[in-house]
Amino acid sequence: MEKIINEAKEAVSELVEVSKIKEGELFVVGCSSSEIAGGIIGKNSSGEIGEVVFSAIYEVLKEKNIYLAAQCCEHLNRALIMEKEAADKFNYPYVNVVPQPKAGGSFATAAYKHFKNPVAVEKIYAKAGMDIGETLIGMHIAPVCVPVRISVKKIGEANVICARSRLKFIGGERAVYDLDLM
Repeated sequence: MEKIINEAKEAVSELVEVSKIKEGELFVVGCSSSEIAGGIIGKNSSGEIGEVVFSAIYEVLKEKNIYLAAQCCEHLNRALIMEKEAADKFNYPYVNVVPQPKAGGSFATAAYKHFKNPVAVEKIYAKAGMDIGETLIGMHIAPVCVPVRISVKKIGEANVICARSRLKFIGGERAVYDLDLM
């Protein structure tokens, strides 16, 4: 478990730095505890893995005052668990569901358990995110979703895929862009 905790902390720390996400912004994580354990997504949910990975990631993000949104599995239509404060800040309407290890996933279940005031929402526009075990978080990244390469390729046995958002480019070939916004 210690290796998984360290990989999760390293991955989220690196992505926060590379993505240039700022305090008060939203970071989405989709996480398959089954894949981390070397199984097939949705088949071998592990509450223990969900708990330790959530705690590791949440610790890093909370320290930087970045909001975490925990993506549920497809059985809950990839709804997200987040702090009510964040949902209210971004005007995301709530939906009524409480994730479970086999209906929502172990990571989202841990988020619901440990957040101070958890709510579920259907859609967000995060500034950056991490997909642990090919859970398909891209639908929750603000346009334009850009892949980010980090040094951590796996957490446990699960592939790690990262993304960030950037503003849309407009104006064509004569346009000049602000490199700080890229």
